[in-house]
Amino acid sequence: MNRTGNERTGNRMIHIPVKGGVELIEAAMAAINKDGYAVPAAASDGLRVAGCVQRYCDNRNGADGEQAVSVKRGTFVWNNDGTIKETDILKPCYVKDERTVTITADGGGVAGIILEVCADGVTVDMTQQIITAETEETTKPGTVTQGGEEL
Repeated sequence: MNRTGNERTGNRMIHIPVKGGVELIEAAMAAINKDGYAVPAAASDGLRVAGCVQRYCDNRNGADGEQAVSVKRGTFVWNNDGTIKETDILKPCYVKDERTVTITADGGGVAGIILEVCADGVTVDMTQQIITAETEETTKPGTVTQGGEEL
């Protein structure tokens, strides 16, 4: 069967092999390390945020890739470290720890785009952070682009 060009629906759930010696807690942010394994999200260079862990995964006694974790990409509410304000809507936010986001990029990967800021947390769209990070790295401030090209 040739699947090329067929649309895949329901692409929000991904299954990622887990780094050996790691425990991933349900309803926490997961990231992918430079070797391609799932780890808890943290303010650390070299991690790409994957989404929200859907089921507890214990690979503390396992080898790299022995377990896999289900991670959902979507829009989730995370703790605010106090730096994100109501005026930060549609700005990128960054990982502080596996349950907290911040407005500053102090070594943390992009968690996503801020959609709402409330007393009980920050609503973050986690489906666009990779595109946002690449755009921020390659676009000069004040430059208007379309389709990746300067206008």
